[in-house]
Amino acid sequence: MARYIGPKTKIARKFSDPIFGPDKYLQKKNYPPGQHGVDKRRGKKSEYAIQLSEKQKAKYTYGILEKQFYNLFVKATKSKMVTGEALLMYCESRLDNTVFRLGLSRTRSGARQLVSHKHVTVNGEIVNIPSYLLKPGDIVSIREKSKSLESIAESLAFNKEMTEWLEWDNASMKGKFLSSPIREQIPENIKEQLIVELYSK
Repeated sequence: MARYIGPKTKIARKFSDPIFGPDKYLQKKNYPPGQHGVDKRRGKKSEYAIQLSEKQKAKYTYGILEKQFYNLFVKATKSKMVTGEALLMYCESRLDNTVFRLGLSRTRSGARQLVSHKHVTVNGEIVNIPSYLLKPGDIVSIREKSKSLESIAESLAFNKEMTEWLEWDNASMKGKFLSSPIREQIPENIKEQLIVELYSK
């Protein structure tokens, strides 16, 4: 399965946003990467460059490659919702993102690995497709044989704040996808309208 495995701090510096989580190096070097660093003169970005940058930022945030991201956009255009909001809703409804939001992994890449290694079930059935889109009422849980994994216990102990559209029962290690999130509930700093404008050209 293709995925980005390059330097994460460099990407976070490019967007001046900790898109992969807290980053002490980003705090030290809060300017774009490059040979001349903070002293490099940077011209005004074109409208296209700003829109492209926002799309790349969203793709890196959710760990989605171009083809999958575009397919989600097409799906969003066919929905009855505002296209940009629907796009983010579908990104948040992915199984790997939900595993991350439930606190079973401290990173989305770690959540993707849990799913692809068959540690996660949906409604009692093993699902190893990170891009699987959840529906309201779906039950996400850890496979019985995987409940003793140290990485999961450590992540849950990290005391991650639960999002409004999910609930988690620590005793049974089961979570419920209560509803599809609305834009106001999604904390990611993404200007989705710029992405819609880019794809609409």
